[in-house]
Amino acid sequence: MIGIAMVTLRPGQMGGSETYARALLRALEEHGELDYRQLVRGDADLEGLDAIHYPFTIAYPRVKVPAAVTVHDVLHHEALPSPRRRLRRWTYDRSARRAQLVIVPSQFVRRRANESVGLPLARIRAIHHGVDHDRFHPGEEEREGFLFYPAEPWPHKNHRRLFEAFARVRPERPGLELVLTGTGFGELPPGVRSVGRVDWDELPSLYRRAGALVFPSLYEGFGLPPLEAMACGCPVACSTAGSLPEVCGEAAVYFDPTSVEAMVQAIREALEGELVPQGLEQSARFTWAQSARGHEAVYRELSEGG
Repeated sequence: MIGIAMVTLRPGQMGGSETYARALLRALEEHGELDYRQLVRGDADLEGLDAIHYPFTIAYPRVKVPAAVTVHDVLHHEALPSPRRRLRRWTYDRSARRAQLVIVPSQFVRRRANESVGLPLARIRAIHHGVDHDRFHPGEEEREGFLFYPAEPWPHKNHRRLFEAFARVRPERPGLELVLTGTGFGELPPGVRSVGRVDWDELPSLYRRAGALVFPSLYEGFGLPPLEAMACGCPVACSTAGSLPEVCGEAAVYFDPTSVEAMVQAIREALEGELVPQGLEQSARFTWAQSARGHEAVYRELSEGG
């Protein structure tokens, strides 16, 4: 019996890590061969577990069986303000160092977890996330031509430079809009609007209607939105930061996220839409069924004492 610890989930507040955990549970239910118990309370029944997986990094509830911890990124070693950095170094790193095995979403995070946290490479397993192809696929919506960026206004998401780049592109394309998701932006520049937090069905429709996704992030441990956009037939202009080149392959127009001019040029190229076929092919390589099989291999390794 494998326990999947969901106790520390804060619904609607955890971004990609919540997407990952929920999608993984669905894929394990559909494709998994082992027995699973989802732990949703701190006083959950821990009897009879052979191993436990903590998909939100923090090892709670503690149980004396072999454990795997997912480390989504090591941003707390590189870019977060000091108080949060210290807290995450205490909680996240401590859990990862105590775990028998560590799961990461990319080879980029595997290298950084080794270099920054000191985790031995022999204990780290890189397993890519998947794309929910039942939700994210080309549709019948007409392209409306707007630029789209689904990200909360966290510093590493690089909205300021994006706004500068958009202001340069917009005079060339009268009426061009930049559509954001998320909250807490304050006053937005002309032509920029946020649709807030979007529901389950709205996000795929936004990808299908957008002229291009622009993804200027300064740091990503994986980066699902570019793949989701590609799966919907949306062209992608993408930062070279973190794991993004590993994930997007040759199916995106890349730019240095610290260069507004490079971002402007990439947006222009992406709006031409020439990489749509490559995007569909690239995104098809990532499935949650494949990710679930990778996780099951880790669980077997744990429960068999590997």
